[in-house]
Amino acid sequence: HRTVPVKVGGLTVGGGAPVAVQSMTMTDTADAVSTARQCIELAEAGSELVRITVNLPEAAAAVPEIKQRMLDAGC
Repeated sequence: HRTVPVKVGGLTVGGGAPVAVQSMTMTDTADAVSTARQCIELAEAGSELVRITVNLPEAAAAVPEIKQRMLDAGC
């Protein structure tokens, strides 16, 4: 079954692209410090794509801080 390729940052998922190592956080996304820390740990362990749950307005509000913390850490 052929899928449509999707670009996620510099990574291509689907469409015959190589399989990407993916992970998902287990933190409360509204807790930006813990979520960013877990994202960084997963990236350091080899995850190429880390997914987070954005299920509440508080979680959505935390995304910019999570992103900035990851950028500051070199992710």
